[in-house]
Order: sequence, then structure tokens, then C-alpha cells
Amino acid sequence: NSDCRLTLSFFQHALNSGVRRYHVAPVLCQRAKVAMSHFEPNEYINYEKLEKNINIVRKRLDRPLTLSEKIVYGHLDDPAKQEIERGKTYLRLRPDRVAMQDATAQMAMLQFISSGLPKVAVPSTIHCDHLIEAQSGGEKDLQRAKDINQEVYNFLSTAGAKYGVGFWKPGSGIIHQIILENYSYPGVMLIGTDSHTPNGGGLGGICIGVGGADAVDVMAGIPWELKCPKVIGVKLTGKLSGWTSPKDVILKVAGILTVKGGTGAIIEYHGPGVDSISCTGMATICNMGAEIGATTSIFPYNERMKKYLGKTGRADIAALADEFKQHLVPDSGCQYDQVIEINLSELKPHINGPFTPDLAHPVSDIGAVAEKEGWPVDIRVGLIGSCTNSSYEDMGRSAAVAKQALAHGLKCKSKFTITPGSEQIRATIERDGYAKVLREVGGLVLANACGPCIGQWDRKDIKKGEKNTIVTSYNRNFTGRNDANPETHAFVTSPEIVTALSIAGTLKFNPETDYLTGADGKKFKLEAPDADELPKLEFDPGQDTYQYPPKDGSGQHVDVSPTSQRLQLLEPFDKWDGKDLEDMLILIKVKGKCTTDHISAAGPWLKFRGHLDNISNNLLIGAINIENGKANSVRNALTQEFGPVPDTARYYKKMGVKWAVIGDENYGEGSSREHAALEPRHLGGRVIITKSFARIHETNLKKQGLLPLTFADPADYNKIHPVDKLSIVGLKDFAPGKPLKCIIKHPNGSQETIMLNHTFNESQIEWFQAGSALNRMKELQQKSS
Repeated sequence: NSDCRLTLSFFQHALNSGVRRYHVAPVLCQRAKVAMSHFEPNEYINYEKLEKNINIVRKRLDRPLTLSEKIVYGHLDDPAKQEIERGKTYLRLRPDRVAMQDATAQMAMLQFISSGLPKVAVPSTIHCDHLIEAQSGGEKDLQRAKDINQEVYNFLSTAGAKYGVGFWKPGSGIIHQIILENYSYPGVMLIGTDSHTPNGGGLGGICIGVGGADAVDVMAGIPWELKCPKVIGVKLTGKLSGWTSPKDVILKVAGILTVKGGTGAIIEYHGPGVDSISCTGMATICNMGAEIGATTSIFPYNERMKKYLGKTGRADIAALADEFKQHLVPDSGCQYDQVIEINLSELKPHINGPFTPDLAHPVSDIGAVAEKEGWPVDIRVGLIGSCTNSSYEDMGRSAAVAKQALAHGLKCKSKFTITPGSEQIRATIERDGYAKVLREVGGLVLANACGPCIGQWDRKDIKKGEKNTIVTSYNRNFTGRNDANPETHAFVTSPEIVTALSIAGTLKFNPETDYLTGADGKKFKLEAPDADELPKLEFDPGQDTYQYPPKDGSGQHVDVSPTSQRLQLLEPFDKWDGKDLEDMLILIKVKGKCTTDHISAAGPWLKFRGHLDNISNNLLIGAINIENGKANSVRNALTQEFGPVPDTARYYKKMGVKWAVIGDENYGEGSSREHAALEPRHLGGRVIITKSFARIHETNLKKQGLLPLTFADPADYNKIHPVDKLSIVGLKDFAPGKPLKCIIKHPNGSQETIMLNHTFNESQIEWFQAGSALNRMKELQQKSS
């Protein structure tokens, strides 16, 4: 290419001038020709562009940059003119690639089909991991899922083929493990339609969870908008050892920052302690950063990442990253918006829960705390794996604990399940004996999929409503998330602690100090587990589960039956009529925590993720109504009868009445599922008013033409009652930074006015006016043509 020729001519001049000779030509030409992945040999890593953009921004800002800033600003659409102010301005970015899991890919691809575009503009992949229910074991569960979900898998496969999207078949593994093994690399900007996409930060990438509409923007070649993130620095000193694991770092951070403390910020880990953590351990920490509301999390490029890249067949990427390493680590003297320090040498094993992932306890304390709080101390099930903790190292440390129990004649007292993160991990732990050990201690190896972590669990050992405790190495533990039982007390911890507690069968066991009794009656103490971070041999790739998109997919037919109960083509949402939103009814005033699981439940509802009307029957069924303290029971303001939330919303829609939802703090935390925004829009909702929003959900609401607004005074939450009517006035003058007026009309005829804030920028206001971001995209396409 021209850059290579120019550089060669420079060096040729140097050689002719008698300067020390270098063998440069092959190296320089190869430098620009390192593929992003083995699956896209003609899509290359462009560190030169990253370097160029970073230099433009550094000159403009005239200050040292954090690593997060380097990669984010290095992907700016217009680095010379982009206004940059952390926590204030909206950035227009050009991500390198897109990844979608099958539950969210359905709606994302349906929206992409609606755009009318012939092919995706950036490398993109679909991963089948969410629709496989854990029941009897890996092979049987996988085959049953293929049978049950054949229509959906066929749609995703053919849509991928038609529009140039790679397709990872069911059984291939969890999206985030596949990304780490194949697609993430230092300096990449990747967006994924799953909230745990930040897992890729373990390889030094900026990997961000988004809704499907955001993914469509990137796949359509449109600059992607993100509010310029603040940067929270977590300085790690000391060294991990003993029972303390990478999971304990994020469990500790979650306890410090809480579920909303990272909102609007990237968590950037740095300091000498980083080098004591494996690459997959760093991924674990970044993965669960989603639970503190962070935009994403990241670690600086180091030898542990280089080692992982080499073991996963990407030594060429590591060599290229070495050349550009100054751009893959923070500048000396860079400033963070907040700094947390953790001494890894002093960090103790943690376990968080129940019902929220930020309720942190040292493992040594949890037994006493559980007894005091009245939580069940007997553990019914221990579950290891998930996208957060299913690496080779995780499985090895768990197997090291299990081996000790077996040597003393013990097996798990609790039920015990194992979820491999990918087909590569499954095949390798089978080859190296870890899976055999975990089965012998009483474990059931499940399919390479999300399974119980997202509620895909056909649990039989308890009845719904039965109070019980489970411990997992997962990331989330919201009420009813794993098994749809609101009385299940779920705790999250590391895989090795889950294994130890499952052997003991109780929360009152501390493996650091307590003894077990062997089959011979003798007491013994478990030693801290030790295991290789990577296999001594090469990874066993297992079965080939990837489908390449054809070079030309234009002739591929994508079938969506009009009578399907699983898939439904999308109809455009109605445009704003140019008027204020007057006399809206309140569908529900939510009391307390309202996650995306409360708004659009997963588990058995996952099968309807491609059918908007059907999945809308779960709208807000988990949210607690402040009027009666019940879930899925709201007053119909037109009939005065109480009934399910979705039925009431449908009645209002039928009667042509617009409605609003009132929420509390951090509304919409958790998953990236845009169904939690699509459903209220589909059933006639117009406004969501809360004390505060989780980042992804707020964006998803905007994308679908809804108004996410926040109380200028959070105390005004108490002024609105479920029987009131609301009017949002001033929409004709809707502008960035300008609050909107809300008139509250009480049943007794009195009125009061409150002010509502918003975070809309100009282009987002255009989404609202057009009816949705997709509608606006089509308008722009029509104008350009």
C-alpha cells in the first residue's frame, strides 16, 4: 500500500546515506496485514489509524491520556473536530466489529432487515448460547434445544448468510468466551448485544454492551454515539495468592461502588498488581463490571495477554501489539475521575448476595451473617461456569479442590453443575481430566451455553416459593433470575469457593480455616487450589461449530412465517405528532429495584425474543407496584379493576390512551435486552420517569422513540401517585440540556408542576420525533437517495 511504499522509500534513503542497515521491507509490509481473526482473513487490525487519532486528540487536549481514552478517542469518527468532555459530550465512534447473542440477535437482525441494507458494514457475528435449557446434561440438552429452536436457529443462520454475518452454531459456547478466544485483542473497539460484552477488556479491548438498535447503527456503517465516559481508576498492588481469585477483585469493587457506582464510566485497572492476574482472570473482572453499571472495564496490555494470544493461535496479533504497546497502556501521569486502591495481598475471598450483586461479604463472615439475617445456610445447589468464570484456569482450580475431597472419600453434599464456556474449553477439560474429576465429585456437566445463569434451568429439586440457597460463579443474582423462584437466595463467588462450599454443603464453611471430615472419620483441611492458567498442550478446538458467511449472500432466502409464534417482522413505530403528551395514565409506579429482568423476564420468555407482540406479554410482570406491594397487579384507571400489567397496557392501547411508567433509582439495571424498551413502546407507552437510569436501558428507550426522563428533584417521585394523570409540555421546544415541564393532575382536580431532566442530544431528539432511531435512519437513507 502507499504508506508501506513511503516508509520503504524513507528507509532506502537512509540506507543510501550510510545509516546503519535494517531489514525492514517484509516487517513493515506485514505490519499492516495482521488479520483481526482467523475467520476474517481479509479484515485487518489498523493500529496505524488508532495511533493517528490518538496523536490528534493528545495534541488537542494537551495532557496525558488514560488507556480508556486512547482506545475510545482512537476510534472517533472525526478526532480533529469532536468535542470531548468526560461525562458531558456525546462521541461519534467507529467500532471495529459487532457481536450478538441469539436472544438479542433476533431483534437486531429483524431491525437490520427493516433498514433495507444489503450487507453489514463491519465484521459481525451471531452466537447461539441463550436458548439452551439446562435439564439433564450437555448432549441431551443441546439436542433438545436444536429441536425446539430450529425455526429461530434457521432464521439466524440464513439471515447471517444473507447479510454477511458469521454464525456460531448452538453448542459452540458462550458469546463472551468465543470473543475472548477469537475476536478480542488489545485496542479493539467491539460492541455486543449483551451486557457482559466488557469481558473482552481482559484482552485490552474496549468492549461495550449495547441494545440491538445500537448494533444496527454500527452494522449499517453509521457512527455510533456514546456519552464521553468518565474513567474510574482501580489501582492494584500486591499479588493474588491462596484462595483469593480474580473474582474477588470485582466482588470487592462491587461492594465499594454498588450497582450504580460505575454508571457513565469506564473502570480502568492499573498498577503493579495487574501482572499477578491471568488474562482470563482479567476477563472475569471486566465481565462483572456490568454489575456496577460501568460502560466497560479494561486492563493494559501485558505479558499475560501476550501469552493468551499465543496459546489461542494469535501470536501475530501479540507481535503487532508489542510494536504499538505505547498506545495500549495508560500514559504516565494520566488523571482519573476517581481512584480506588486494592492490595491483592490483603484481599480475602468474597461472596456477594443474596438478591443483589453488590452486597459483599468475606467468605469467612457469610455463615454468621446468613444466620443473623435468616437466610438458609444449607446449600441446595452449587453451580460453576458461566461467561464470567468458565476458563481453563477456573475449571482447573475447581478440579484441584474436588481432587482433595475425592482423596478423602468425599463428594459434594449439594447438587453441583459445571458449565464449560466454549466447545474449546469443554474439549480441553475433557482431554486433560478436569471434567472427569468434577463428575466424580458429583458434578453434572451442562451444555456449552448460558444455562442457569440466565434462567435457562429446568430446576426440579425444589418447589416454587420454597426458601433455599444456591451458590454460583455467575455474575447476577437478582430475585428469581436463575430459577424463577423469588425465594431462592443466590450468592455469587469464585468457582473454587463454590466447589468447596458444595462439598461442605453449607454457607458456614470457610475453606481457609475450617476442617472437613473424610470417609475414614479423620478431619482434613482443604489446601488452596493451584492450577495452570493455560493448558500445557495446545487447546483442543473440539467440534467445528462456525458457519462462514458466503462471499455473496444476495440470493439467500430468509424465511419469517406470518403465522410464526417465535418470529415476527417489525412494523415502524408511529412518529411524534408534534404535540405535547397530555393526560397520560400511569401504568405502574414501581417500588424499589427494577432491573431489565423485572421489565422483560428471561427464562421461559426467551423463546419469544424474536416476536415482539408475544414477548410483550411479560412487560413489567416482575416489578413491584407501589400501590399494593404486588408484582403484576395494577389498577386499570379506566375500569378501576386490578389486573396484569401487560393486559392493562394492551387495554390502554386499544382505547387510544397513552401511558407512562414511574420508576426509582438505577431503573433498567442489568441486561442489555432492548425488549425492555421495545415492549413498552409496542404497547403504547410514551414516557418513563425515574430518579435515575442504567446507561444501556436509557439508550435503548431513546432508540425506540420513548422519553426517558429523570426528576430534577428526586423527592418529586413522592408527588406522583398511580391514580394521577401526567402531561409533558414544551416538546415543541425540545432541546439538549433544556428541562421539560410535567403537570401532575390529581383526581381531586388539583395540579402541581415539576421539572424533568433528560440527556438527549440533537440526533437523539430526531429519533424521538421520527418515532425511533430506525425510522430516522430510513429517513436519512431516503434523503440521500
